[in-house]
Amino acid sequence: MRSITESEWVAKLERVWQVTLKEFRQILRDPRLARAVVIAPVIQLVLFGYAVSTDVRDTALFVVDHDRTVASRELTDALTSSGYFEVVGRSEDPTELVRALDRGDAVVGLQIPSGFAADLQSGRGASVQALLDGTNSNTATVAQGYAERIVLNFGTARLPDAPALALELRDRAWFNPELESRNYNVPAVVGAIILLVSLLLTSLAIVREREIGTLEQLRVSPLTPGELIAGKTLPFAVIGLLDLAIVTSVAIFWFDVPFRGGVLTLLAAAILYLLSGLGIGLLISTISTTQQEAFMATFLIFQPAILLSGFMFPVSSMPEIFQWLTNLNPTRHFLVIVRSVFLKGAGPTVLWPQYLALAAIGTALLWFAAARFRAAEAR
Repeated sequence: MRSITESEWVAKLERVWQVTLKEFRQILRDPRLARAVVIAPVIQLVLFGYAVSTDVRDTALFVVDHDRTVASRELTDALTSSGYFEVVGRSEDPTELVRALDRGDAVVGLQIPSGFAADLQSGRGASVQALLDGTNSNTATVAQGYAERIVLNFGTARLPDAPALALELRDRAWFNPELESRNYNVPAVVGAIILLVSLLLTSLAIVREREIGTLEQLRVSPLTPGELIAGKTLPFAVIGLLDLAIVTSVAIFWFDVPFRGGVLTLLAAAILYLLSGLGIGLLISTISTTQQEAFMATFLIFQPAILLSGFMFPVSSMPEIFQWLTNLNPTRHFLVIVRSVFLKGAGPTVLWPQYLALAAIGTALLWFAAARFRAAEAR
């Protein structure tokens, strides 16, 4: 096989560069595309950062107090002063509590029986009833845990001659001391936005060329299929890295998410992750004939990729077969890296399995998509 001379390499790079410049000019001439590339990721990050939260605060609480004593009022105050609960209604009729839960006006109902204060003072111990709306199982479970702990602490502090605890538990959360869900969710949004942008831009741009007929003109030019693919995908890789810089800056300076790792560590992971996004986008362009088809195919792939990435639900909570499937999902590996870089300050020595997985998946996807693209354009 004949080796390629230096002059031929220079000519190839020149052709790729010209296609790349053409793509950048086309992007800059389209103000809607420019807004989608720069402004839309910031808007999405802000929306996700504020809306996606597993923290339970100001949970609606309905109180039925049959005792009406200082102790029963202090118990209610203990629940509300924690910040986890907010009283939205009071009544002496238990049916009002049930009605509030049925209507969705309350998430937790607290019923304090008559004789609560007397039982508490007698040392026999007192009981209260908590009813929870289990429609949202996560909120109900977290609220139940908060309520149980507050009530237990309240009772222990007021029982006369309460025995000293033989064991005292002092907990401390590493990497995210305040246990803010935003610190966990916002870095993950970075991965979701980069995937979405690279998928949409790559698939729609190539299909648009096919729709308006300019792809046929490029095919009869001196460009080889490989040069055409490189020239078409390089601009979107640069845009993906630009979006990485923008959304990372917003995460750090707007949401105050700690960044304890290295910039180069995150950048290397993003480059490997972009290989997968560009490969999938190129693959979509080979099976789509219109931009509408490409758009629909993008979201058919994007949704499962996010659901099977650990973005919303822990991978360990999924059925075993899906846990195995997540190993083929580049978003899962990138989220492990980006969260570890942000919160733990981890480096490649710890994250090398995720880097290796991203490199293997990205290379395979890009090679397969390029082969399909060459075969489709040869027909």
